[in-house]
Amino acid sequence: MITTATSTKTLETMVGMGQITAGGPPHKMKAVVGSCIALSLYHPRLKRGAMAHIVLPESAGRDGMPGKFANTAIPQMLDLLKELNTPAACLTAKLAGGANMFASAGPLRIGDANIEAVAQALRAAGIRITAQDVGGNRGRRVTFECEGGAMIVESAGQATKTL
Repeated sequence: MITTATSTKTLETMVGMGQITAGGPPHKMKAVVGSCIALSLYHPRLKRGAMAHIVLPESAGRDGMPGKFANTAIPQMLDLLKELNTPAACLTAKLAGGANMFASAGPLRIGDANIEAVAQALRAAGIRITAQDVGGNRGRRVTFECEGGAMIVESAGQATKTL
């Protein structure tokens, strides 16, 4: 029996609530989100990207990891990418999540607030959203691949989507 070994191993990082990670191929970043947003920023020519697991729309002066809030996550993502010699020019964004897990109406629609806050922060940073799978009432498992910039979104009872 002949087996072939490969020296290229895929690095997979689970991005937990409030965390941010950045890298290049063959890096894959994963998150499981409900009302939270899995946001990826990607530079297609350099094949470098970052993923944040954003929990809340606004820090409002509260302490916490920069990835926890939409208004602090995006600047931190840009800083991490800059450390990897990845300029902000040409970055694109993909996002998934923002489900309304707790109520269909009223003040517990945190998913909607997260979607709007992330979109607003991206507009302010001059970053274009190229794809999204947001809203609804189901959680999602998200994988972002640095090799080609694909974001794979899985949700119970739904067909897998590649953004």
